[in-house]
Parts: sequence; structure tokens; C-alpha cells
Amino acid sequence: MSDARTPTLPIAPQFTERWSPRAFTGEPMPLDTLMACFEAARWAPSASNSQPWRFVYGLAGTPAFDALLATLVPFNQGWAQHASALVAVLSTRTTTPPGQDAAVPAPWHAFDAGAAWMSLALEAHHQGWITHAMGGFDAAALQARLGVPDDVAAHAVVAIGRQGDKARLPDALQARETPNQRKPLSELVAEGRWTLAG
Repeated sequence: MSDARTPTLPIAPQFTERWSPRAFTGEPMPLDTLMACFEAARWAPSASNSQPWRFVYGLAGTPAFDALLATLVPFNQGWAQHASALVAVLSTRTTTPPGQDAAVPAPWHAFDAGAAWMSLALEAHHQGWITHAMGGFDAAALQARLGVPDDVAAHAVVAIGRQGDKARLPDALQARETPNQRKPLSELVAEGRWTLAG
């Protein structure tokens, strides 16, 4: 891991050391390890403790993996096929509040699913695995192939594996196989009133 990522303020290294490579070794991922990542996601915060996140996974070499891989755009299929696992990140659009019988819209379901995905990513990193979340997938195909109900939103597909040699990637991707930087806080944070660029 390059030390090119340097935060402007002291923070835990897990935040700068985690990034999203595309080169995977193809090493099998033990199911218990993947489940530990889901366990970390289970403890993410959520609005009214509704826990709307859902995950559907496939381990490499299984029909479930192939079904998830088939929903990716061709560009992502090219490198994600070497991952150890693929995981669909989903969330329920409705929730049944405590003490009520009827479901109501859950406006923060996507926000909460994002928190759960980050928890999963940090646990995977902690255990020595890499993750790469993708928005490049066909949501309708994913819902059909995985049997996802209409009231469940599909947000991303995550590739998980051990980091491999970037030489396995096409030339154009090899140059991009490095941790990227972030915008400065001055472009992201304002006090009291919006003073930020779009």
C-alpha cells in the first residue's frame, strides 16, 4: 500500500488505507470471513433502528456468483470475474415502526444502506480483504435474477477478494490501480450556511 494518502488531520489509518482496487488474486474467501463482514454491517446505525439494508451474495465458482456477475456492465465484468465474492447491496423502501401494523415509507433507507456498506468494507479491510463497490450494473436484471421484490432498492454490487497484481488488468486500468485522493475539507464542509461549490 502506497503512503500517498495523507490526511490533513489525524484520523484512524483504516480510513486512508482502505481503497478500491480492481486487481484480485481469485483466492477463495471462507464463508465465515464473509459472514463476519456482514456481521459488521449488521451493527451500522439506521433511522429508528429500522435496519433496512439487505445483502445477497455469491462466492466465486457458484451459480450465485455467476448470476451477480451477469448483471454487471461488461467493463466491470472484465475485472470483477476474478473476485472471491460478489455482494448486492439492497435496502427495503418501507418499514413497520414499532407498535404499528402497517408499513410506511422509509425515506432514509439508502442512507442507512450506505452506512452498512461502509461497515462491511472496513471489516473486510481489517481482515486483509479488499472491496470495490460498483454502480455499473443493470438493476432490473439484478432484481429479476436474484428474485428481489419490487419494494427493495438495489444500490450497488461489491466485489471482494485479495488484492492481486495490477499486471493482470488491461493496460488502461493498470494506470488507475492506485489509491486516489480526496477533495479538501474546505470544498466539503461549511458552517451554518451553504457556501460550497456544487
